Amino acid sequence: MHPSPSTPAALSRRTMLAGAAALAGATATAAATAAPAQAAVTPAAAADTSARAGRRAKTVVFRNVRPFGAAKPTDLVVVDGRISDGPAPHGAKVVDGGGRIALPSLVDAHIHPDKTTWGGSWVSRRPASGIADYVAQDVELFRSQRRPVAERAHGLMSHAVARGTRGMRAHADVAPAYGLAGVEGVAEARERLRHALDVQIVAFPQHGVIRTPGTAALLEKAAREGVIDMIGGIDPIGFDHALDEQLDVVFGIADRHGVGVDIHLHDRGEKGMLAMRGIVERTRALSLAGKVTVSHVFCLPGLTDRELGSIAADLGEQDIALTTVAPSDSLVLPIARLREHGVRVGLGSDGVRDSWSPFGDADMMHRAHILGWVTDVRLDDELNECYRVATHGGADVMGLAHADFRPGAPADFVLVRGECLPQVVVDMPRRDIVVHGGVVVARDGEFLA
Repeated sequence: MHPSPSTPAALSRRTMLAGAAALAGATATAAATAAPAQAAVTPAAAADTSARAGRRAKTVVFRNVRPFGAAKPTDLVVVDGRISDGPAPHGAKVVDGGGRIALPSLVDAHIHPDKTTWGGSWVSRRPASGIADYVAQDVELFRSQRRPVAERAHGLMSHAVARGTRGMRAHADVAPAYGLAGVEGVAEARERLRHALDVQIVAFPQHGVIRTPGTAALLEKAAREGVIDMIGGIDPIGFDHALDEQLDVVFGIADRHGVGVDIHLHDRGEKGMLAMRGIVERTRALSLAGKVTVSHVFCLPGLTDRELGSIAADLGEQDIALTTVAPSDSLVLPIARLREHGVRVGLGSDGVRDSWSPFGDADMMHRAHILGWVTDVRLDDELNECYRVATHGGADVMGLAHADFRPGAPADFVLVRGECLPQVVVDMPRRDIVVHGGVVVARDGEFLA
């Protein structure tokens, strides 16, 4: 989560995020890192595998669809949840796409479903003057909610599915004020939605790792009990005031329990870069390449091209991923430049109707639209790339295979009415059908329980 000043006396998320150095580099991603190679799945091969497992292959044909807005409709054959390159067997289930565009489902690489008031009564928010004020209001809101975390998180996460989200990295607050209620609630929602959504959970120390005694022990407990996938951190210098101590705790837990790391970094300038260098050093020392992510990373957009190239090379070498929520033109990550060095970059929706902000909708197509808006793109290729960041970019961060309609790819896609992909990014049409693993999980914008 991240705050931002609207006036010197009263802060809001948007204005505190504004005012950083100008955007460095282009914003639309270049070609995403290729997904791991997958063997083509044919109906015959799937049937043989299923027969050995004692069951019949499940085949569904999505008829009359246009992948990526192709001019000529085609059929998508899905066998056991993956795209097939062969003809459908006789008697396969058929879903008529009605000429709709088929697009890869989206991935939310950074969201806070435990904090949300989605689906509940309106909450009036008070002024705040920094992260500590927001944190205090988080606690007040948590205590005032009659609905448990699991119910609120499930409502938001199922809504995200109905908007076409296939994967989500969910940050849940861990602090003495909550214990593990946040991660346990999100884990319960994840279990209920496992047929429709791939979820990774981050134990996020919003209140600080060092400044709030007891938090480190809770992070260790969450990792030891196996309820989480990653350990989080937050501004080791600017908020926790303990660069080495925080990073040693976070990386130590990750190393001991075999989980990943995802650190919120809002610090700008040299504070942010010192933290980045500390993250790179520990990733290298503990051989955690490919298991570390840094979120927001507001210190990067203000760098010179030479400085950016240097840190990007280090990030690429250690396979450290980054996420952005595209908060403004001055704070969105320079995605294209980072991609030149092989850095995985995903897009997220951040907080949704929580104590920090009344805004947010967990709709990643909307977030792709926002990415295009804040970076002032105009060309079709640029709009296409915004969508790729919201799909394949997030998949790369989460380690998911690309849902790109190639044989063997996961059958995770959305069907929408439209002319072409750039127009879809701009107009954000209703997701008429959402498919996850070859199963229809939402229709006409409504989640199918």
